Amino acid sequence: MKGKVTALLVGVIAGVLAAVAAGDSTLRAGTGAAQIRIVDRIVDVESVDVGRRGKSPGDMEIVRARLFDRRVRTRQLGRSELVCTYVDSGRNRVCRGTYFLPRGKLVVGGSLRFFQFYDMAVVGGTGLYDNARGTLTITRASRSPVRNVVLFKLVG
Repeated sequence: MKGKVTALLVGVIAGVLAAVAAGDSTLRAGTGAAQIRIVDRIVDVESVDVGRRGKSPGDMEIVRARLFDRRVRTRQLGRSELVCTYVDSGRNRVCRGTYFLPRGKLVVGGSLRFFQFYDMAVVGGTGLYDNARGTLTITRASRSPVRNVVLFKLVG
């Protein structure tokens, strides 16, 4: 009986050590579950037309924005950069972007059709947001100048 307990104990310890050595793919974000609600103001949209004239697969849009606290819009909180590539001749794009915040960066990616309202996945981050996961939701708040409500929902 004593030999079985010892063997079981050795097996458990070996399993734990193997899991630690391999790395845990379920590491949590530094922030845990959280919501970040800010506003952005689009400052530049550049279009790159690589194919035939007009929107066609492979064309790109580069969107830069300034980020502000939702209550105090006079002092810039950070910035964002989004690069979108058209996948058809319509409005469908695949995008990847980075939100530069005071305590780290959040990286997002996904597909979108309209810039007025869309969701993307939060696929990672740095600093406070190391290994972040969750969603980004953008909702247009005004047209001139273009301002959006930016909502990050991070999971723990």
